[in-house]
Amino acid sequence: MTILNLLLGFLRVGLFSFGGGYAAIPLIRDVVLEYGWMGQDMLAAMIAVSESTPGPIMVNLATYTGSIRAGLPGALTATLAVILPAFVIVLLFVRVERKLLGNRYVNAALLGLKSCVTGIILATGLQMALQYGFGSLTAPKPDIKTIGITAGLAAVYFGSRKLRKKGMSPILLICVAAVTGVLLL
Repeated sequence: MTILNLLLGFLRVGLFSFGGGYAAIPLIRDVVLEYGWMGQDMLAAMIAVSESTPGPIMVNLATYTGSIRAGLPGALTATLAVILPAFVIVLLFVRVERKLLGNRYVNAALLGLKSCVTGIILATGLQMALQYGFGSLTAPKPDIKTIGITAGLAAVYFGSRKLRKKGMSPILLICVAAVTGVLLL
């Protein structure tokens, strides 16, 4: 039953995750919590680990979740389930792309999807900042370290954009965040 749930849950993630891994985080969160595969804190830790390891965040999260729930068969099932829809969609899209990209309705729909994905990523970031910076929305208790690290990293990132005319490497930013977290422990 666990293998079937992993298949169905991550197929749903793969089918409805437009905009990449960050846009998929809310859907992954819903699926993981719905099936009770891990709690909020563990999921947040796995998002951080999945972001800091090579590969797409969505695939890393699926592989990890499948692995902890059902070992190697679970990892393979969850990984294949999350990538299969995109694989099929890309194959179909390649066959009709020239006709579609010239269509004004398709371009308008893609513009709407870009706006939606931007909103989803922003909402996810704000939700995580509020949840981990203030404990919970219902009983807020500021975590000064988390808020300080987040504000400091934002200042470093945007400061580097202003000074160097390009943003700081995400890898370097993740390393700075990890070192800062260890130093403030």
